[in-house]
Amino acid sequence: MKPTFLILAFLLASQFANGQWVKQTANTTASFRGLSVVDEKVIWASGTEGTVIRTIDGGQHWNVIKVPDADKLDFRDIEAFDANTAYILSIGNGESSRIYKTIDGGKSWNLQFKNTNEKAFFDAIACWDRNTCVAMSDPVDSKFVLIKTINGGSKWEPMNTDTMPVAKDGEASFAASGTCLIIHGKNNLFLVTGGSDARVFKSIDRGRSWVVYGTPLTKGSAGSGIFSIAMFDDINGVIVGGNYEKVDEVTDSFASTTDGGKTWSLETGLGGYRSGVAYIKRKTLVAVGPTGADVLKEHKPIWGSTREENFNAVQSKGPNAVWAVGTRGSISQYIGMMTITLQ
Repeated sequence: MKPTFLILAFLLASQFANGQWVKQTANTTASFRGLSVVDEKVIWASGTEGTVIRTIDGGQHWNVIKVPDADKLDFRDIEAFDANTAYILSIGNGESSRIYKTIDGGKSWNLQFKNTNEKAFFDAIACWDRNTCVAMSDPVDSKFVLIKTINGGSKWEPMNTDTMPVAKDGEASFAASGTCLIIHGKNNLFLVTGGSDARVFKSIDRGRSWVVYGTPLTKGSAGSGIFSIAMFDDINGVIVGGNYEKVDEVTDSFASTTDGGKTWSLETGLGGYRSGVAYIKRKTLVAVGPTGADVLKEHKPIWGSTREENFNAVQSKGPNAVWAVGTRGSISQYIGMMTITLQ
């Protein structure tokens, strides 16, 4: 092997072994909070001004899609299943909360649900599969509002929340990254809250019954609490948040569980308030927020984090498919933990 190649290989290994964020370009200034990473090639995102973007070649090209008659809508969550099929959820009071679906890669959109409850404000959507999904609203009359479909969105129906614990006064969820509501496994459903309290609601039977657990994350103001939850398996998971009115504060913004959410232990390592978190691997996490991103291994920061980007959401489908989105058309891929073999 020639010495110059050895030097080049060493430099490449030093640059990428622990990772870096690589910016992508899409022809839009929309701000994104919805993100769905299908695999290494197919990624969707959704945001302001009725905007959806999609790549089917791992970010080499992005399609900028405008949902018809939705210029005033903010699509805070998206659930995609392949290059053609995706649900999007817009937030807002009353009829601004909507669910659309495409089955042709965004060429056309079917309005499946339009909220008629003036007190409701929908935050997120989560799906077990392309036919079975749940969407949630902030509490109305002290109960979170949940709707579901079991037929691909042809019909959305209210879920019975009689067994769901009552929300406290001033307790709600944050439509910050589409991850205040998540599914895990075949039947688990998690909902996290902020405001007057920071709690984790959990169902192990697709929302038929619920329990709620307290957490040590910061709480007590309108901008504080849990903003995102991620579960690696049935017992191991993390929550992140903080106070979006004090984005540089790092106290009580990160906690982990090893018993399925019953108890939560405070962790350190984040660079401030974080609105999204995802697992890259079993012991490797990425968390994002307006002051940047943190990549953590065993809950400890590793080289490769950034304080330069204003991110809102992050999602991962393994080390080669880690993406984050944010303000003004921001899209970045985390290229990290690569193994370079010298020949």
